[in-house]
Amino acid sequence: MTSILKLLEEDARYTAKELAEMTGKSEPEVREIVEKLEKDHVINGYTALIDWDRTDVETVTAFIEVKITPQRDDGFDRIAERIYQYDEVESLYLMSGAFDFAVIVEGKTLKEVSQFVSLKLAPIEGVISTATHFIMKRYKDNHIMFKSETEQEERVLFV
Repeated sequence: MTSILKLLEEDARYTAKELAEMTGKSEPEVREIVEKLEKDHVINGYTALIDWDRTDVETVTAFIEVKITPQRDDGFDRIAERIYQYDEVESLYLMSGAFDFAVIVEGKTLKEVSQFVSLKLAPIEGVISTATHFIMKRYKDNHIMFKSETEQEERVLFV
């Protein structure tokens, strides 16, 4: 099961036949394992990792540190549920250390992200403070390295 998960994490496009060949299991066995993992919410979805910098789509991504006061009986969960309901929120993590939540937000402009923080996130009951960091460039995401255009051109020249 772990080997199938690691392979799917590497490339979710692998077919059951390919996974069977790589793991030494039968194709029906792989299908059964994957179906169970999906049913049990171990596998929660399949996505493509897009390098938006190579498209004409303009987006702004921000990493927001959020400090909160945990609520009685619910701890962090109720505030987390309020935050992750917003469409702007790409990811939300409970953290250890200097802040409680790490929130990844995406918007079309700096102003849009700023308005999300000031009008939606900061006013949530229990939120003590926020610190917004704008992501300027992604070098690696989910184990995938993003190549700059010069790196790609160099590879073509030496092939």
